Amino acid sequence: MKLSILLLIICLPFVALSQAAPAIHYKIYNTATQKQATVADIINNMAGADVLFFGEEHNDSTGHLLELELFKQLAQQYPGKTALSMEMFTTDCQLVLNEYLNGLIREKNLVSDARTWPNYKDYRPMVELAKQSQIPVIAANAPSRYTNMVTRGGLNSLQQLDTQAKSFLAPLPIDTATGPYYDKFVKIMGGHSAMAGMQIYQSQNLWDATMGWSIARFYKKHTDFKIMQINGGFHSEEKMGAVAQLKKYAPKARVITIGAYADDSFDNPDWSKFNKMADFVILTDPKSSKTF
Repeated sequence: MKLSILLLIICLPFVALSQAAPAIHYKIYNTATQKQATVADIINNMAGADVLFFGEEHNDSTGHLLELELFKQLAQQYPGKTALSMEMFTTDCQLVLNEYLNGLIREKNLVSDARTWPNYKDYRPMVELAKQSQIPVIAANAPSRYTNMVTRGGLNSLQQLDTQAKSFLAPLPIDTATGPYYDKFVKIMGGHSAMAGMQIYQSQNLWDATMGWSIARFYKKHTDFKIMQINGGFHSEEKMGAVAQLKKYAPKARVITIGAYADDSFDNPDWSKFNKMADFVILTDPKSSKTF
């Protein structure tokens, strides 16, 4: 009994710190009003939406804590009508993910067979909440072996795949229209000379299209659900990328976007940088802890 009490006394400061840290290290803003918002504000806005895109920085631990909090509150607001969709799992691992969520296999098998990311510990709490609450999790991303095929041989190389392999991807052909998204992609890649052709942009489109298609497939079967999609910020910024692809496959899907950024201006946002990025931006303290 004394040992239990001692352990509780030792652990309580760490529990309190983990719960309090996000409140210190982040601020949420509604970009339409350029005023501070709350997690509850985002959840309330989901009354008029179907899909919530959370565009993260993959190594921002504060952002991951906020993802979990949003997911918790969304599930509480819509019990039995919430789903989680993740870039971090690929479509060919949906069976493995389902087996884990249904308690059929061990976590070690999920980690190895579903090829979880190096920082899976940051996403694990959401998966465990989904498992505990019987919430569907969509393995949304295209398998990397196929995006690699496109990087080497272009989108047409995918036509060589058999029917089962193609079932893991958005329907071919994939839309790769140029325009603002292409221009933005070229800029982030360092210019046309750094891209060595269109193949790498086509790989990005395959990623986006497969995530949009994965969400759309679930949405069309569960139009009364609220779906929370987790992906790297570039995939959903300015409602381009995966958001635009989703709208092609499911035009009636209503979307809210979040962009999370570690930025020194989190107390006083530079709106020239953030006003078009998402419906809500979450700015986190770049001095807070990172993963990877």
